[in-house]
Amino acid sequence: MSIVVTGATGHLGRHVVQQLLEKVPADQVTAVVRDEAKAADLAARGVRLAVADYNRPETFDGVFAAGDKVLLISGNEFDKGRVAQHKAVIDAAKAAGVALLAYTSAPGSLKAALADDHRDTEEILLASGLPYTLLRNGWYHENYTENLAPVLEHGAVVQAAGEGRVSAASRADYAAAAVAVLTGEGHENKTYELGGDEAWGFAEYAAELSRQTGKEITYNPVTVDAYTQILTGAGLPGPLAGVLAGVDASIEKGELAISTGDLSRLAGRPTTPLADAIAAALKG
Repeated sequence: MSIVVTGATGHLGRHVVQQLLEKVPADQVTAVVRDEAKAADLAARGVRLAVADYNRPETFDGVFAAGDKVLLISGNEFDKGRVAQHKAVIDAAKAAGVALLAYTSAPGSLKAALADDHRDTEEILLASGLPYTLLRNGWYHENYTENLAPVLEHGAVVQAAGEGRVSAASRADYAAAAVAVLTGEGHENKTYELGGDEAWGFAEYAAELSRQTGKEITYNPVTVDAYTQILTGAGLPGPLAGVLAGVDASIEKGELAISTGDLSRLAGRPTTPLADAIAAALKG
């Protein structure tokens, strides 16, 4: 039996693999990657590598074996037909007879267009008959803290989320939940709604940035249309800018405020506070 992680060299995948290595022998972990060179450090630690591409279903032939536990990390290529990508992995997992397929989805409360691919993938997974776990990941602190340069330069946090609050957590927190499912028992056919312990708003985010940097940083709420234009002006493709602005509209409606406590329960510890995520980002 192997624990197989797709997208293993991505932002979330690396956290998952690194945390798995704290709990199971390296030869029980298989990292699925597109570029073997990017996983050289994992191979050096004894992790098995499998080269496969979501866009080429045939490359998943033989990647999975009966009894494997699989983490399907959702693709991030919004223009490549993510549902078809995910279906290719689910089909290969079903053909192999894996013991569990866990999928990183989106919160059930999220109505933004971003959630559409996730809902469609969930339907395919449930229809497959595979034992499944739905890890409905909320928003990541890093969605904001990884791009602090323009915020610090202009002294402003600009979002279209009004006074909405978001139950964000760190990627490491969500990875810990996935590892708990992959290494534990009793998670078959369960759905977990995952979010940080403390919801925060963007005025609080700006205030915490001000406190830690000593600079005056304000929160400037804008309309969804204005935010879309700002994102496209920064070089994002129009469709992606629209999706991200739509998430802000959902935040304003409270769709990313998650109070289940599932994330900290699975992780076995409190989730990472916003202040800690900002401090880590500022240290670089």
